[in-house]
Amino acid sequence: MTASDVTRAIRRMAHEILERNSGCEDVVIVGLQTGGVNLAERLVNDISQIEGVDVPVGSLDATMHRDDFDLRPIMSEAATTIPVDPTGKIIVLVDDVLYTGRTVRAALDAIHSYGRPKAIQLAVMVDRGHRELPIRPDFVGKNLPTRRAEMVDVNSGGVDLGEVS
Repeated sequence: MTASDVTRAIRRMAHEILERNSGCEDVVIVGLQTGGVNLAERLVNDISQIEGVDVPVGSLDATMHRDDFDLRPIMSEAATTIPVDPTGKIIVLVDDVLYTGRTVRAALDAIHSYGRPKAIQLAVMVDRGHRELPIRPDFVGKNLPTRRAEMVDVNSGGVDLGEVS
């Protein structure tokens, strides 16, 4: 995907979020650290342009809620900012790449430590398959079947595939 492909996908996902939720009342967009934060901000910007309303946007670090954090190196804790009480709200979790589903599972646990949302939806730029948990995105920029040995990188220039070294 080129940068303009990503921009179009974000715009489309913004429209899909608005359509699914009959607007943006009670919608809160939360980007998962680190890859989903920029995408969440871009989604909120597009929603604001479409609806003329500012939607709350936050960030969530789910590292300590992962079931495999003892198997992986722990990065320094990134900032979690939940701008409003999520209780009764529709939370749209945003991430760059959906792979095994473990990060999303951890994010579900993490968001519930802040309150009990009315619903949680998932938006991802790339769904690359290889799920280990029964997690499915609600909004997808691109379904991109990959091999496990491939790496998917979403960046300002678009989406790149590479080999795991």
